[in-house]
Amino acid sequence: MSADTNCTPTPCPCPCLPKVNQEQAVVDLLESIALQENALSHILCAEGKKMTTAMELDGLDLCKLLEVNDSATNMVHAVANLELVLKDKLEFISNNLYYPPAPSPSAAVR
Repeated sequence: MSADTNCTPTPCPCPCLPKVNQEQAVVDLLESIALQENALSHILCAEGKKMTTAMELDGLDLCKLLEVNDSATNMVHAVANLELVLKDKLEFISNNLYYPPAPSPSAAVR
């Protein structure tokens, strides 16, 4: 490499994020958890349908049925792991919210 190479980094433009208040941020986080929970329930439902369909197939040998069962078991384990992540996310949100102190009744009378 030559020493006279001019390599200046180009700035990477960051997307402009909308400004939201704390209440909206919490609502957005809770909504994201709910949407992820909904998606996981659809995945589990699809696994159940896959198992039902496999059981109804004619000529399905035990080996293939066990493969389908192993696939469903792996998916259930993956969903369970994701559930733990969502639980941690929810706990993080609830443990790190700032609740302003409620005004005392005597201060409101003044």
